[in-house]
Amino acid sequence: MKYYLISGEPSGDLHGSHLIRAIRAEDPAAEFRAWGGGLMEEAGATIVKHYRELAFMGVVQIVKNLPTILRNERMCREDISGYKPDRLVLIDYSGFNLRIAKWARPAGYDISYYISPQVWASRSGRVAQIKANVDRMLVILPFEEAWYAERGVKATFVGHPLLDVVKAAEDQASTQGAKKVKRQGGSTQGSLINSSTSDDGNQESRTGNQESRIEIALLPGSRKQEISVGLPLMLAAAARHPEHDYVIAGAPAQDLAFYEAIIASCDRAPNDVRIVMNDTYGLLQTAHAAVVTSGTATLETALFGVPQVVVYKGNWLAYRIARWMVGSRIKYISLVNLVMDAPVVPELIQSDFNPKNLADHLQKTIAGPVRDQQLSDLQRLRERLGSGGAAKRAARAIVTSS
Repeated sequence: MKYYLISGEPSGDLHGSHLIRAIRAEDPAAEFRAWGGGLMEEAGATIVKHYRELAFMGVVQIVKNLPTILRNERMCREDISGYKPDRLVLIDYSGFNLRIAKWARPAGYDISYYISPQVWASRSGRVAQIKANVDRMLVILPFEEAWYAERGVKATFVGHPLLDVVKAAEDQASTQGAKKVKRQGGSTQGSLINSSTSDDGNQESRTGNQESRIEIALLPGSRKQEISVGLPLMLAAAARHPEHDYVIAGAPAQDLAFYEAIIASCDRAPNDVRIVMNDTYGLLQTAHAAVVTSGTATLETALFGVPQVVVYKGNWLAYRIARWMVGSRIKYISLVNLVMDAPVVPELIQSDFNPKNLADHLQKTIAGPVRDQQLSDLQRLRERLGSGGAAKRAARAIVTSS
């Protein structure tokens, strides 16, 4: 059969790549065409549009780029019509994908939605669109199945795909003999891959032995806008405790020079802050603690068992609009706290996300009762998300449905 997948973000590219491989295991003759990224391409899909061209964050950015968004939608509809897939698979990326679903339903396409939009957080009216336009919802958070059922929508909890992703990374590190951080305290030892730029402009890696200093991972997000806002605040907080090692996780969609320019422009930043490009999971396996911009990365960090502080700061107007849309429906912004329905990790939002506040909270994750409690809660989180195999279960539902 022919499958058309649509993902608009790095996390969707990751989960889409695993789904493609799982579908091929169920349907060896499968053909794939997709909106996504390099990982989906490596898995065997022909990529129509890269997610880098689709990342518009917040209300202001969406309004500003509305002509481009509408042009992309038109292109997508025309491409689907030309390809004539047997299965249309939507992966997160809610605004775009729900509009595609609304168009595709009257055309008679079989539509699966893998990784639900967070309609339980905001714009719950979208449930009606999902009920009318989606054949099957394949959800990855344990509370989503019941939430949809209460609203008359059949949804199937397939487990969280990050469980398999994290396990694969841990298994690979174990095979390669990588040293793991001592999560209960003590120092972080081992080696770290540093990214730099050679004379010919290409990125290269070199290995450097690190002394017995605590290693703190800084995960400022994947989009230029959120990185530009959040990373300088993270670096200013780090400068308050120069006794630690700080390592920035560079996103696949960004260039090394982008991070170097931000560091150079900061008035306050650690002298020896390092950047790791395209190896966030490797970094999380050696990190003692982390500062993480709200998003999927909070859950990834938690599944690696790394205590963290979650941060978010956006455009004032966009944030006020988002708060109005959410109302009192949710108490937290991080996936960790949402899944556990408890304040497992601290959340510093908007004005609370400032260097002093972040530095104070971060110190508590390094040693002491706050760290111990978070480590215990993170273990319970992993158990609550269920077993692995999400992509396999989702693929089976997509391929065998009639």
